[in-house]
Amino acid sequence: MIDAARLRDALVAAREAMDEACRISGRPPGSAEIVLAGKYVTADEASALVEAGARVVGENRLQDLVAKQDVLGDAVTFDFIGHLQSRKVKDVLPRVRLIHSVDRDSLIDEIGRRATSRPRVLLQVNLAREETKGGFVPDDLSGALERACDAGVVVGGLMALPPFTSDPEMSRPWFERLRELRDDLAGEWGAEHDLRDLSMGTSQDFLVAVEAGATMVRVGRGIVDSTRMEQP
Repeated sequence: MIDAARLRDALVAAREAMDEACRISGRPPGSAEIVLAGKYVTADEASALVEAGARVVGENRLQDLVAKQDVLGDAVTFDFIGHLQSRKVKDVLPRVRLIHSVDRDSLIDEIGRRATSRPRVLLQVNLAREETKGGFVPDDLSGALERACDAGVVVGGLMALPPFTSDPEMSRPWFERLRELRDDLAGEWGAEHDLRDLSMGTSQDFLVAVEAGATMVRVGRGIVDSTRMEQP
């Protein structure tokens, strides 16, 4: 089980390190937030998240989102960070603040159809054009933003998973490229979309991501596993 006190300490340490990374990048403390990846936490352990002061939890699957929301209610904010099937949009939308992983035109259309108010989403970008990952390639982003306008969907920014590497510095060019894409798109589409967020960085490279401009980092295993109590 998760030790809530250990998790609190780990989150505090991560936020302090992120504030320093913000300072390095010329931004004020608190400019980047932790989205704690919920897939490393069971529904039975969910109450420890509140005790530890977790604020935003990102879920990859609808069934896990429902199970944890049944336990926690509105004590934390939920985002959706995994691959989203179109048929599940109607159930996910009312439960989350933000979908980070809008990766195709048909998903934009379905979100627009199912929303009861103007939803805000992030577009997933396949920066390296990896066949094993979803997302829009950079050249298709302007078309996706136009489609979102037609669907009544606000694009709040971009999300990316760079190619895996054990060296955080190897991710920096990809993070900087995502920031550049966002800045260019904001210049073109700022009247229709706010494009203020960059969701990038996971447990192994989140500080580099913050230095490169991340406003949200998706961390989980690197924090949660270190806070589990040893079983007798």
